[in-house]
Amino acid sequence: MSFSKIINRYRYFLIFLFILILISIYNNNFGVCAFENIKSSLLQMLSVLPPVMILLGLMDEWIPREYFMKYMGDNSKILGIILAFTFAFLAAGPMYAGFPFAAVLIKKGVKFSNIIIFLNAWCVTKFSTILFEIGALGYKFTLYRLIINIPGIIIMGYIIDYLVNKKPHKI
Repeated sequence: MSFSKIINRYRYFLIFLFILILISIYNNNFGVCAFENIKSSLLQMLSVLPPVMILLGLMDEWIPREYFMKYMGDNSKILGIILAFTFAFLAAGPMYAGFPFAAVLIKKGVKFSNIIIFLNAWCVTKFSTILFEIGALGYKFTLYRLIINIPGIIIMGYIIDYLVNKKPHKI
């Protein structure tokens, strides 16, 4: 890979690094704090991504494409939605860990609306998040939020699918 391709590929990173260095020169305390936050985020990401990648590799190799197409593909209907919610409910980790899963789902032929439902449900309906929310805000609040969010997630999945593919789908 040529030097210009490397520079072009990482241009945004380099621009923000340059801006951060300029800010650090102007305000050293802010720059040190920013670099410590970056270090903390990178360490967290490096602790989460290797297990996720191992699971993805196993899922990619062990589960045939036909199963995903049968149960979550274009003709999956309500079963595909339930499976998307179930995968997201059982997921662990921050949102950025869901995107590699979504890439594997795309590769396996999963309907786009089910992928959007999975990603949205990852943010809103994870088991660990729900337990924390019940403890912090109470079960009534959590129940009402889920009653509002779950239909919204499904509707959003189909709207985005329609907008991306420009063809309507039936549930």
